[in-house]
Amino acid sequence: VQLQASGGGLVQAGGSRRLSCAASGRTFSRDTMGWFRQVPGKERELVAAISSGGSTYYVDSVKGRFTISRDNAKNTVYLQMNSLKPDDTAVYYCAADIDGGTFPRPRNAYDYWGQGTQVTVSS
Repeated sequence: VQLQASGGGLVQAGGSRRLSCAASGRTFSRDTMGWFRQVPGKERELVAAISSGGSTYYVDSVKGRFTISRDNAKNTVYLQMNSLKPDDTAVYYCAADIDGGTFPRPRNAYDYWGQGTQVTVSS
């Protein structure tokens, strides 16, 4: 089972970026998928999540700017990031929770993790 995150890079403040997370080795259509981010010295933070039924969650700091979506036919989850700010600079990770439970799922509930992709927002 593998999650492959991509789409990171350098972007100017106010710009946009779309992250993708392609899953292989398992069908994730029934799983909750999440995007996390981490900066050095801080805990990994849940940014957005989407349940198998399409319910979504966003941390307050990205509401109205980020959109999580999934394409089950492609076994892929996306994170569209608009109006990016320097504070959004982080390594972004996708993750999958296969056991289910109360949504959104806590960080330690996620079973599979991608390798991370760096997003750097310049001011």
